[in-house]
Amino acid sequence: MGLLDDKIVLVNGGSQGVGAAIARAAVREGATVAVTGRRPEPGEALVTALTAAGGTALYVRADLSDADRARSSVAEVVEAYGRIDCLVNSAGLTSRGTLLDTTPELFDEHIAINLKGPFFAMQAAVADMVARKEPGTIVNIITSSAHGGQPFLAPYVAAKAGLIGLTRNAAHAHRWDRVRINGLNIGWTATEGEDATQRAFHGAEDGWREQAAARLPMGKLGQPDEIADFVVFLLSERSGVVTGSVIDWDQNVLGGLD
Repeated sequence: MGLLDDKIVLVNGGSQGVGAAIARAAVREGATVAVTGRRPEPGEALVTALTAAGGTALYVRADLSDADRARSSVAEVVEAYGRIDCLVNSAGLTSRGTLLDTTPELFDEHIAINLKGPFFAMQAAVADMVARKEPGTIVNIITSSAHGGQPFLAPYVAAKAGLIGLTRNAAHAHRWDRVRINGLNIGWTATEGEDATQRAFHGAEDGWREQAAARLPMGKLGQPDEIADFVVFLLSERSGVVTGSVIDWDQNVLGGLD
């Protein structure tokens, strides 16, 4: 049996990067998957590939910075499949800003996508689970930078640190509803989005991934498929009663000094 047999899984920000890897892993483990994204091309291409491989998948176009759209994307999944069993909040904005140069507009963008979107998607998903009196699971993709991060990630860190608090608060509030909510603080990860960010903000050129990997303890950046396998485990019953945990999925150790 697959770890997610017969489960309805929504992956927000699931059209590329870590989200797409989670969608593929969930389908492989027996789930019916819906993915959201702002751009239809990668979302529809992913759904086509998943369907061609024998899975059942749905693309929902959504800008999760809009709270109403975050809620209605869940409603579309419930309308299509009758319920939602699992939610993954993987959408994220990583544009740069320091304490001194971040504008109110940039700050609001980070809060909208990295915190408000997950909040209202969780609200809608948990409401469906509670109304049906059925258990469910949620995993929020956060970041190891939420512990402090680099100076140029000030608004990103502020929003993601809020998501850590929200994860624990919601997990505590709904543990008696048997809704388990956990978070994953991922480190530096090899995704299409990270490649674009490195080139746009740090002047990276071809070969930057290999150079970065050589400076890391495990000799590689985090891999989306490995993160996806861990997320599937957290979504599944094999992770037992664990809720309210925010796990550092990284190769650098918090508090460790050289």
